[in-house]
Amino acid sequence: MKATQDIITRVRRWAEDGSKAERRLASMILSDLAYVSKATIADIASRAGVSEPTVTRFARALGCEGIRDFKYHLAQALAVGGNYLNPAPLQREEREERVLAAVCGGAMTAIERLRSSVGMETIGLIADHISTARSVLSYGSGGNSSIMAMELHNRLFRLGLSVLSHSDGQMQRMTASVATPETVVIAFSISGYSPSVVDSVRISRHYGAKTVAVTAPGSALAREAEILLPFSVPEDSNLYKPNSARYAMMAIVDLIAMTTAEAIGPSVLEGLRRIKHSLSAVNVNDPRLPLGD
Repeated sequence: MKATQDIITRVRRWAEDGSKAERRLASMILSDLAYVSKATIADIASRAGVSEPTVTRFARALGCEGIRDFKYHLAQALAVGGNYLNPAPLQREEREERVLAAVCGGAMTAIERLRSSVGMETIGLIADHISTARSVLSYGSGGNSSIMAMELHNRLFRLGLSVLSHSDGQMQRMTASVATPETVVIAFSISGYSPSVVDSVRISRHYGAKTVAVTAPGSALAREAEILLPFSVPEDSNLYKPNSARYAMMAIVDLIAMTTAEAIGPSVLEGLRRIKHSLSAVNVNDPRLPLGD
């Protein structure tokens, strides 16, 4: 069996579509995955009320070499995603308050953690490079990182800067290949091991670009970039809630954008005024509304 195949999903299918004995065996396995991952074939057969050959045939039908291989893949699946299999049920009468507290509290905690640890000297150095760059490339792959790359683009073009963001791996590599010493590349990756992002930073640095990574310390991306802005994500114990760390990464984007704007100085205001003016014709003409948002 290939490591990428989901053994639990395959067992669930047999629990619905197998023979009577196979359905009984699959249901028993799903009821106590941790037990089955450690039990002997005799104990598994006895608890399921089937024969030992049935257990062996079942394991092979799932694509495993035998019961030992099946238990290995089962234990591996539990180690990776076991927390998501039997989550505590939601209490409906407390749901609204708990959701509000969890999301808002998590966001505030993430921001406060960033505030106490971020290196503003590094932010200032990044802003200095961006403010004098001929072009800026912003890279990110996956969920949060690609959104942050797009958000940095959204913030920097308003300052009159030539900036592009890419989440497609081929475009990242191609644009990195035409980078110059007047290019600044900023790469976002929570893990620090996204192949296209790591490769693109390596390629662009080879051609003389300034490279910045917002990523985990010690990661492949951190080692490739010239400037590292460390970003670590603590595991979130609430399985129903998106990880709050993205609020901290969004704050990093805002720190870079604001520090860059101040590094450029008052000349950015004319571009912002023009954006406000052009949008007043199609939006509600209220000066209190956020610019372009």
